[in-house]
Amino acid sequence: MHIAILTSGGAGMFCGSCMHDNSLARGLRALGEEVTLIPTYTPIRVDEPDASEHHVYLGGIDLYLRHRSRLWRSLPRAATRWVDVPWLLRFAARFAISNDARSLGELTLAMLAGSAGPQREALDELAQFIIHDLQPDIIVFSNALLAGALEAIRIEQGDYLHCPVVCLLQGDDIFLDGLVAPYREQALSRLRNLARGFDGFLTHSQFYADYMSNYLDLPRSRIEVTPLGIDLTGHDGTPKETASSPFTVGYFARICPEKGLHRLVEAFRILHQRQQRTRLVAAGYLGARDRHWAEQLFHEAADLGDAFTHLGSPATHDEKVAVLKSFDVLSVPTEYHEPKGLYVLEALANGVPVVQPRHGAFPELLAATGGGLLVEPNNAEELATALERLILDPRLRLELSRAGQAAVHQRFGLEPTASATRDTLQRIGLSSR
Repeated sequence: MHIAILTSGGAGMFCGSCMHDNSLARGLRALGEEVTLIPTYTPIRVDEPDASEHHVYLGGIDLYLRHRSRLWRSLPRAATRWVDVPWLLRFAARFAISNDARSLGELTLAMLAGSAGPQREALDELAQFIIHDLQPDIIVFSNALLAGALEAIRIEQGDYLHCPVVCLLQGDDIFLDGLVAPYREQALSRLRNLARGFDGFLTHSQFYADYMSNYLDLPRSRIEVTPLGIDLTGHDGTPKETASSPFTVGYFARICPEKGLHRLVEAFRILHQRQQRTRLVAAGYLGARDRHWAEQLFHEAADLGDAFTHLGSPATHDEKVAVLKSFDVLSVPTEYHEPKGLYVLEALANGVPVVQPRHGAFPELLAATGGGLLVEPNNAEELATALERLILDPRLRLELSRAGQAAVHQRFGLEPTASATRDTLQRIGLSSR
């Protein structure tokens, strides 16, 4: 089976969704399937072998200029294709292209307009590449916001051919809910209409399947749940028989309000007053959009002195694992309802237990792994108490560490998730013909 996967680049950051897509592509290839991973907007950035195509479709610079400039839209594609070279897209992602959802309302609507919008030529180019050059057996959109390309693909297929198109849901609502009125309502209405054209949907938690069924006004039966997984290569950390001194609370995710680092700082301040031999270490990508917010947070945390450290974003997989190994517990108290939680699996894979809010996919992940504690969302006191519990009860911390590591290494590697995804895609493909 030839599977074409469209993934969205993370504008220069380590993006959980494109890292997941890259791992899934590699896992499917290891099972003997032919997979083409097609980057859109910007090149993907991953800390494992990059499985994506070199050419970027729907390049972010071109899309922006098509949206803003009538002159640019009038130029032949041969005269504009040069802006899609990967190095230029990486450069522009750092300095010129915003990924702030609040400022992207008009561009989002333009993309969702599909062949009727200003991006028609770029969408047609992508559709021609997929249908005529690749000729896949099934197509996977890695997020619903790419749905504007669906019409172009259906037109390119014509009446004589139906290649099933599936959509993987993994956080689209977070972006849409960040749009300002009236763009959010218009984009959601358009997306609900486009969603009816997919042959099926995948996601990684029962919570998110239920939520997106209502959000996109879809029958729940159209959304299949496949297991989340990570490449376990290099995740060789082991449960610590004795905790570090000082006891290290870790945060490893993008530095932004949605991921809740400010909530963890608030809880840690309470913990540190009770248990002096503690420290908080935060690691993760910090983009231009969130820099002012983060600097204000770091300024407010100055009273913690050496007990709080921001490490930045590890550049390699080995560095990431080393940071995870240094933690005694990980907590990423997200403001939003997390649909996946890859960082939970990565921590548990290295024998690091977690403390997470009781919402989103976290209850399912911890029920399946036994690797952590759940607390009331946005409750600093309860979060601090749960973290302290792992200090006061070393046996519990070790039990959670061992259970979580064993479960992830047994059931959450690439082979189980790739195998389940392949079986689901085959079933959807057969039922749609």
